[in-house]
Amino acid sequence: MAAAMHIILQRRNEQRKPPRPRVFRDRCNPLDGLTDVEFIARYRLPKESIIDLLEMVRNDIRRPTSRSNAIPEITQMLIFLRYLATGDFQSECADLHGVSQPTVSRIISTVVSALDARLKNIIFPSTNEDIICMKTKFFSLAKFPGVIGALDGTLIPILAPKEDEYAFVCRKGYHALNVQGVVDTSLRFTNLVCKWPGSVHASFIFNECKLHDVLREGNIGWLVGDSGYPLKKFLMTPKLNPKTEAEERYNRAHAQTRVVDERAFGVLKSRFRCLHKTGGCLPFSPEKCVRVISVAVKLHNLCISRKIPYTAPECISTTEHEEENIVVQDIQADRGGSLQRQRLIQLFA
Repeated sequence: MAAAMHIILQRRNEQRKPPRPRVFRDRCNPLDGLTDVEFIARYRLPKESIIDLLEMVRNDIRRPTSRSNAIPEITQMLIFLRYLATGDFQSECADLHGVSQPTVSRIISTVVSALDARLKNIIFPSTNEDIICMKTKFFSLAKFPGVIGALDGTLIPILAPKEDEYAFVCRKGYHALNVQGVVDTSLRFTNLVCKWPGSVHASFIFNECKLHDVLREGNIGWLVGDSGYPLKKFLMTPKLNPKTEAEERYNRAHAQTRVVDERAFGVLKSRFRCLHKTGGCLPFSPEKCVRVISVAVKLHNLCISRKIPYTAPECISTTEHEEENIVVQDIQADRGGSLQRQRLIQLFA
């Protein structure tokens, strides 16, 4: 009996596959062991772009210490990018990278401040060459002339602040920041206003921003925006209750031109899930939330510039974004805006 059991066990051992050798990664260099595709899926950026960002802010995030080994700068950068990409609890990011939750919180503060100060790629066209190029690209979308940007806004959920809490409650009933953006045809943000509480209306934000004064004084073209914005000589809105075929065609061309802003916000929130409500909310003070949103937009522009493939699990649909942000209002238009829109309508006759 014993001999038979010995033979059976021996055969089982012979049939058993040899164990896979364990792979010990170099924790000092976390870039090893993953491909660019895997890095983009986890951190939204390939290795080369992450290294470029790291070199940009390395001196700002380095922690001089003689007590023990400080967390490497590359690990700090990956922790921050992972939080932006997934919107996970900070404890999840901590477990993934072998640090504590308070350490993750400090790293986010350090890296976001450094990137916000160093990365400057939100640029509105200012030269005649850039303006003409922008108008040509927008005209190719739906034959709508003179457009230099698409204007829209979105709500970014945040944790209820300790001061002036009521001012941050948006019309949807949650605490948020109301963010205004202008984008071009490639979904790149050319202007960003990120400082107003969720209760502030989009038209007020636009009237108070610096771009409003630049467009009013420059006479370089116009933006296209939804009916939640006031009609101005430099901001074209849809024609409410169109009655002629020309007005119908104007509205269709306007919608096809303006949709790039809705798509840009959708891709931004889907690429960096911490900005979308499915990721919960930004658990920081309003001032820190502003920096996180600003850096997310700058990294989005970086992805557009470098043509980094978009590999997030799913994109926020345009319809969802539109329902979230558009509040149609019959806002009284100025005379210059009405005359300019009527001239454009005649072009579609």
